[in-house]
Amino acid sequence: MATTAMNGPRPRADTSSQILDVAEQLVQVRGFNAFSYADVASELKITKAALHYHFASKSELGEALVARYAARFAEALAVTELRFEDAPSQLEAYVGLYLSVLRERRMCLCGMLAADYQTLPAPMQDAVVRFFDDNEIWLSRVLTRGRDTGTLEFAGTPTETARMIVSSLEGAMLVARPFGDIGRFEQVANQLLANLCSAAPQETAAAG
Repeated sequence: MATTAMNGPRPRADTSSQILDVAEQLVQVRGFNAFSYADVASELKITKAALHYHFASKSELGEALVARYAARFAEALAVTELRFEDAPSQLEAYVGLYLSVLRERRMCLCGMLAADYQTLPAPMQDAVVRFFDDNEIWLSRVLTRGRDTGTLEFAGTPTETARMIVSSLEGAMLVARPFGDIGRFEQVANQLLANLCSAAPQETAAAG
């Protein structure tokens, strides 16, 4: 199944975008506290002063990173709703967004930031929480539609199940990472989808 990739080559229109591209990759691989302006400057072959011109502080850079990532994720979810009418397919596409990131040996940006949550500036903390809240709201809508149409079944409320889905996928990414085994994530994701789908078997996330 084709999904909207969250990462990968993108047009580089200006220095600010290039800075965000490099910083995003560093966070997704190392974490927010494990990279510096020197790392970004070295990658782009520019001075740290040039970085500060575009983003005065690392906190400001972090806020821009979350805002851009959240906007792209929201856009991918909107496309998913346009492409797929039934709830099981929408859930499968949602899983595919995580899988596309993991295939590039990266982690969910906000998942990595959640690990550093206690050390993040307050605006970044708020942005990370907002990202997960928005995902849970979207999933709740999908789950409600699926239950209403009889294509999904689950115990508890749509909100509770949405939180379980986000937590399961983020956790599965983290556990798969040290093993370097995407299959571990796919097994969890496929079982999650199978447990939710009460209609005819859906194409699995592992099919890509």
